[in-house]
Amino acid sequence: METADFSFFSIPLISSIVGGLLVLLFFADYFRRRRVEISTLAASATQQRSDATKPPPSPSASASVAASKKGHQHKPQFHSSHTRKHHHLDLNTLKGHGDSVTAVSFSSDGRNLATSCSDGAIRVFRIDDASSKSFKSLRINLPAGAHPTAIAFSDGSSSVVVAAQMLLGSSLFLYADVAAKPSGDGNQQAKLPLPEIKWEHRKIHDQSSVINLSTASATYGSADGSTIIASCSEDTSIKLWHGKSGKELGVVDTNQLKNNMAALSQNGRFLAAAAFTADVKVWEIVYSKDASVKEVSKVMQLKGHKSAVTCLCFTPDSEKIITASKDGSVRIWNINVRYHLDEDPKTLRVFPIPLHDSKGLVSNYDHISVSPDGIILATTSGSTLQWLCAETGKVLDTADKAHDGQITGIAWAAQSVPVGGAPALVLSTSGSDKKVKLWLAPKIHPS
Repeated sequence: METADFSFFSIPLISSIVGGLLVLLFFADYFRRRRVEISTLAASATQQRSDATKPPPSPSASASVAASKKGHQHKPQFHSSHTRKHHHLDLNTLKGHGDSVTAVSFSSDGRNLATSCSDGAIRVFRIDDASSKSFKSLRINLPAGAHPTAIAFSDGSSSVVVAAQMLLGSSLFLYADVAAKPSGDGNQQAKLPLPEIKWEHRKIHDQSSVINLSTASATYGSADGSTIIASCSEDTSIKLWHGKSGKELGVVDTNQLKNNMAALSQNGRFLAAAAFTADVKVWEIVYSKDASVKEVSKVMQLKGHKSAVTCLCFTPDSEKIITASKDGSVRIWNINVRYHLDEDPKTLRVFPIPLHDSKGLVSNYDHISVSPDGIILATTSGSTLQWLCAETGKVLDTADKAHDGQITGIAWAAQSVPVGGAPALVLSTSGSDKKVKLWLAPKIHPS
């Protein structure tokens, strides 16, 4: 009985003792932390009073401390475009494109610049002064699923024709009334009604993509000055179109495995193609008395290169062709010959491509275009832009990194463009870096 009573009283007693010990430990810890806090505050106040009695540090000491701290900081990283040296011919950059710019084209008066972009839109910029800080522009979104690959002006500066790759093949669209009015208020976006598609053609080269478009005002022979358009596909076909009506005028086949590009002479008489082989085929566009196209017939073949011709262009007088080849040479040909009497085109000049890669190998030119006065030959290779004397091949200037990626297009303004109020020859380039650039022509120094 006593044992039972002992157990009954011992359990509450033990619990009370344990509880009391826990309470004592809690209060002991609380007062210990308070003493630490009070001691810390007292030490801080003492340090502040001590600092207040000290003289201020000298400027040299402050500078030494700042320099010491700066030495342990990471150096800021700058983007390459910030440190890149500005090229003296780099005049302006047209931004606002959402993706790679695939092609560029000047209107015949040099005051409008059209661009095609992989973001599914084309843009027309008004160039009243190439050195301006802002430009009026018109954006046109192509039909859904259309990816523009090439662009060119038609009928002077009022219309643009654009080639676009779609699900079932390439299409051709013509938009009229795209030219912006002269700038007066400096607004960047012109408030104009969006142009409508005047004509279109689907699957113009079956499933093949259009590499480039070339246009010309047909003035040779009985032609009436109408714009003709050449669409060059990546296979072997090239088609001709009437700029205003959209009527198909003819088709030729290069029979050279694949095309690299095609071009029309400025007077609309000749069509030439650079393709997989070393020979360049030239066709003549024959016009009837009513100015319609009668036929397109092959009239000559330029033989002399030893490897594929990558690009070509006509001179402004439509009597010469300049070709660049993978054999490392540039050739100038006289095509003003009596081919109907079996007179062959003549090679006037041959000069080596004066551009090499990091391994010392000769680079291939991707695009070439001669200035409207026929004096300067602009060329591109990768991201490099180079200007040559068209007569001698002498290098006039080089921009090693003209764009931050591949240069996709090149075009001269057909007429002088105001630059700071003074007229000047202006070149435009497009790139995969979402930019379009304007360049001054280099000066020709007499030798």
